[in-house]
Amino acid sequence: MRNPPPGNTGTKPRGTPMSNQSKPTHEPVMLHRIVELLAPVLQEPGSVLVDCTLGLGGHALALLQAAPHARLIGIDRDEFALKVAEDRLADYSNRVRVYHAVFDELPYLLQDAGVDEVNAVLMDLGLSSMQIDEPGRGFSYMHDDPLDMRMDTGGGRSATEIVNIVSEAELAKLLRELGDEKYAVRIARSIVAARNIEPITTTGQLVDVIDAAIPKGIESRGHSAKRTFQALRIAVNRELEALENTLPVALDALAPGGRLAVLSYHSGEDRRVKRAFAEVTEDQAPRGLPVVPKELQATHIALTRGAELPTEAEIELNPRAASARLRAVERVA
Repeated sequence: MRNPPPGNTGTKPRGTPMSNQSKPTHEPVMLHRIVELLAPVLQEPGSVLVDCTLGLGGHALALLQAAPHARLIGIDRDEFALKVAEDRLADYSNRVRVYHAVFDELPYLLQDAGVDEVNAVLMDLGLSSMQIDEPGRGFSYMHDDPLDMRMDTGGGRSATEIVNIVSEAELAKLLRELGDEKYAVRIARSIVAARNIEPITTTGQLVDVIDAAIPKGIESRGHSAKRTFQALRIAVNRELEALENTLPVALDALAPGGRLAVLSYHSGEDRRVKRAFAEVTEDQAPRGLPVVPKELQATHIALTRGAELPTEAEIELNPRAASARLRAVERVA
């Protein structure tokens, strides 16, 4: 493969499938609905699908099977997940081009792949079960591991650095805005008090600090550390910033008739998707104008009525799908 454009040093094209050593167990969220939405626009020879969050390749595999003429550009910042995906998609390697990158590098990746416009884009913003459960990554509050949480361990600050350096006020804001944490102030105060005694470097230490901060006997809210760990992961990986940067590019990259589908799992993510989609599915002309000029007409139409939710059957099969929200649009101009 060609090297990425100059200055895009964070992007590494990949092309060698790994040996059969790790088989994915992750069940893709809303898989059948994603295929139903995206496969119809991938039937023509030369059609291009961009999976901005390739993960373990579950959605991509189903779409490649449903669209035998489509080629895939797969992107993921998690190098281990990327290796699993390459192995999973090995039978379709002649139609697959994979990049180790953050999806907000999409313009450079399309340029490198020689693609001007695409027919479908998928963004699944959640972590896979493998990433959450894999020991040593620091994503899970169920294991006592180093407090890392970086999807790409090659750079950037870890959760340990945030927890031990950020001020109490900043921590509280982070937990409240990125984790919807009701007890953000109490947890932030508890973290600062604990780190003044010794640095917090493991997930187990952090869980103990959170448990001590949350009032006992409150209503059931799942694991006490769930929201804090979510907030730290989003902050560590700059997930909302990358999402905001990528949505306009993905919408603009669609060919006429092309579709973009986004699966989000957090209110902050879904708000940004909803806002970006509203901007392109509504006319930009003043209300009451008898004829809307072409340049002010909506460029996309909504394919989902609001945010679609997974079925009860799917949630029962995969409880981690419960918070998923799916929105999709199609370019019409």
